[in-house]
Amino acid sequence: MVFVMSIEYTVWSLDKKAPLSNAELKDEKELELLLLSNIELLNKNWLVLGNQIKTDAGKFIDILCMDYDGDLVVVELKKDLTPREVTAQVIDYAASVSKLTADKIAQIYSDHSNDAKTLNEAYKEKYGSDLDEDNINQNVKMVIVAAQMDKGTERIINFLSDTYNVDINILFFQVFQCGDERLISRAWFKEDMEEKIPSGNHKKHDWNGEYYISFGTGDGSRNWDDAMKYGFISAGGGDWYSQTLKMLSPEDRIWINIPKTGYVGVGIVKSAVQQAKDVNFIINGVQKNMQDLPLKGNYFYDEEDPEKAEYVVQVQWIKTVPETQAVKELGLFGNQNTVCRPTTDKWDFTIQRLKKHWNITD
Repeated sequence: MVFVMSIEYTVWSLDKKAPLSNAELKDEKELELLLLSNIELLNKNWLVLGNQIKTDAGKFIDILCMDYDGDLVVVELKKDLTPREVTAQVIDYAASVSKLTADKIAQIYSDHSNDAKTLNEAYKEKYGSDLDEDNINQNVKMVIVAAQMDKGTERIINFLSDTYNVDINILFFQVFQCGDERLISRAWFKEDMEEKIPSGNHKKHDWNGEYYISFGTGDGSRNWDDAMKYGFISAGGGDWYSQTLKMLSPEDRIWINIPKTGYVGVGIVKSAVQQAKDVNFIINGVQKNMQDLPLKGNYFYDEEDPEKAEYVVQVQWIKTVPETQAVKELGLFGNQNTVCRPTTDKWDFTIQRLKKHWNITD
């Protein structure tokens, strides 16, 4: 026996004083075309990038959207019962699109619009501001559109969303007949994903003086425990990663984000950037070279190749938390560059949220 969770819909006609009769969609293709032409049924603040988009595995994403933050939204359609296997399917799709570059995403939109307009033109038309390419595809949201859901899917969605803050949700729908017209109703399984975009003209503003730092871990080199203990940030493995560290000067305030994990610290820069092998720390009043410290990470690869070496900036921490306590919320700023000076409302919002989390005042 299969236990199924479904939303019980009843829509009444006040004139006829009777419930409307249920109607059916012919197939998932009809549902896809309906949503493509009426994306507000899902979220009025989403921009449709395309449909039937082929993934690396040769499968096809029903609908791909973008939100105001530049995040992608994978939409998987199921006309009837939603088996739990569809959850793995939509996660696989999300993993595939998470690797898309800004150029590839722009090409997907161009193909969808038949080159009628560019992605930036469409974004500006919808949101009133230019698309910031540095912020594209920092997160991926997942939505399953279905009429019913089995218990296995319910458990999986709740676990991923509540335990790991995965942006995954189900939108239930039902079609009704009203005379010669068909009506459609919707209901979100989890909290409504209808996000509001910032009010106003959405133009970029002056930089607020606070630096964003992306601290990459998990590659066998740098380690956040080291950075917390000894007071530093680092980057390397190529000029693209380390060059932006030169933007930092003593007394600059920096906010640290570990990609796909969350924000873990804020501090004040103490020194200009140096190659890791040349960095000295004062430990209990004694100067020690970084190579003499009991570090968990490896910061001394390619010492003879300055372009590929690891580079370090020393920091006086104001607040740090371990990775397990990282702050990760929908809407927080993210960027692929090691250091950047954001000029968006999203950065101001991020700093205010972090100050509240960590009880920091100016």
